[in-house]
This record gives sequence, C-alpha cells and structure tokens, in this order.
Amino acid sequence: MLSSSIIKLVGAPIEIGTSEPGAVMGPAALRTAGLVRVLQDLGHTVHDLGELSPDGTLGQRTLSAIRAWTTEISSMVETALDEGHLPVVVGGDHSLSLGSIDGALRHCARTGRPLFVLWLDAHADFNTLETSPSGNVHGMPLAALCGEPGFEALFEAGERPLLDPARVHLFGLRSIDAGERALVTQRQVNIVDMRTIDEFGVVAPLRRILDRVAAANGHLHASFDVDFLDPTIAPGVGTTVPGGATFREAHLIMEMLCDSGLVGSLDVVELNPFLDERGRSARVLVELVASLFGRRIIDRPTEVPPLET
Repeated sequence: MLSSSIIKLVGAPIEIGTSEPGAVMGPAALRTAGLVRVLQDLGHTVHDLGELSPDGTLGQRTLSAIRAWTTEISSMVETALDEGHLPVVVGGDHSLSLGSIDGALRHCARTGRPLFVLWLDAHADFNTLETSPSGNVHGMPLAALCGEPGFEALFEAGERPLLDPARVHLFGLRSIDAGERALVTQRQVNIVDMRTIDEFGVVAPLRRILDRVAAANGHLHASFDVDFLDPTIAPGVGTTVPGGATFREAHLIMEMLCDSGLVGSLDVVELNPFLDERGRSARVLVELVASLFGRRIIDRPTEVPPLET
C-alpha cells in the first residue's frame, strides 16, 4: 500500500498548454466518475481542495499565465508533502506537471531525498521552444523542469531545484519528435518504449525502475497521461496515438506501484471529456487510480506457497 492514507486532491483545469479545447473539463469529469468516493471506499481520507483558478489566467494563452498555474500548483503540492500527505493533481493538460513536479522537487530538496519521475505517456514531452513543431507547452514540461534554456518565464524568479534527467523514466513512449529525440538521448533520459513492452511486458522494466527508486530511498512522482492507454480503451484525449497500453497492462502497472509503496505524488492529466464517449475514459481512469490506491481482487500473499504434490 502507499504510505499515506490522507490524500490531498487538487483539480487543475488548465488547457493553456494545448491547442485542443476540452481538458478544462477533466477534473470535473473525474469527480463525476466517482474518484473521491472510490478513494474513500478504499479507506483513504480525501481532502478535496477543489479546482484552482489562478488570478489573471482566464482567456490567456501566455507563458506568464502558465507560470501562475505552475506557482499555485507547486505551492499546494509542496505544502501537502510537507504535511505528510499524498497530493493527487487531476487535470487539465500536461503542463500542470510543471507545478506538481516543481513542488515535489522543493520538498525533496529540503528533506534530502532524490526525486524520480515515472512518466506514463505516449510522448516524451521533452521539447523546447526551438524543437517543438506545435509550440504547445504540454509537450515541454520535462525539458523545462530539467533546466533546458528558454523556460525562465514559466517559473517564479529565483533559484529553483532542477529535475535530474537521469532520474526521469519515460514509460510507454511511442511518439517522439526529431528534436526531442536527440535531446532525450543527449540527456540520458531512461526510456521504456512500447517495443520494449511488446517484447518483455511491463513487469520486468517497471520492477527495475522501482528497485532503483527503493535503493536510493527516493520519492517517486507518477504522471499518468490518458494517451498512455490505447485510444480504443480511452478515447477522451486530444493526442491519441495507436498502439498504447492495454487495460490489463495499465492495471498491472498500478497494482505494482501500489505494492511498492513508493509513489509519493501523482498526476492524472489530459482527460478531455469533450472527445470522450459517454464518460468512458473518465471511468477507466478512476478504475486505474483505484488500483494504485489499493483496490485488488484478493489479497496476495507476500510469499508464494509451494505447490501441493
């Protein structure tokens, strides 16, 4: 089980980082699909902090508007972690991770623990302003967090802790732009792409990541993008890429994360109810979050008993 039974739920209805409207409705859709009730039924105390609405961001699509979101989300995540609680930020496009990971970094910098990021996503999201074909910031958060130049306007002025790209694990990658491919390789970001999953499954690659985090006594931040899943399972996302994770693979990942007890903060991003089919994607996401927080068919023994002869 995850170590904290007190969950701080933060709605971040941001869609400044994408050109596809609709992600602003994501947090409300997850609540409608029963996210809070499911977590409470699993025995967790949920403090629903509502939906953020930073001043001066309405209708704006500027870097300074994204900075307002980043600052507010970062503060809420850092405070939750300082209090010993587990922050869950639901969105909203993937630019919200600028704030959630920044908050986790600030907490970890004070507590002396290394931060690892498990990026469950079809995309690398390591573009810069120069390499991005679209210019959409939701494809840039990891590059910004790792200190690539050009992103100063996304963060409050002053010194900030940077994310070590060698502690970033891209999981489920199957779409990457040419410029970010070169940058990811140069920065030695860890990659488990869909070919690796096709060849070896999810268990062995994920276990290696979890073993690494555990050995370092690290804080694991999991960031789950809806497009990690195959679009036949979860169509409610603006950046669908065929060939994603199956429903069962995703559940197994969540169950393994739960068993590890290592996840200290979580994002669920890019749900776009406008593109969904009668709430299908939202219900799938709630089921997966439930697996991460302890729902299981039957309690598994810590040791497998020998077969009877």
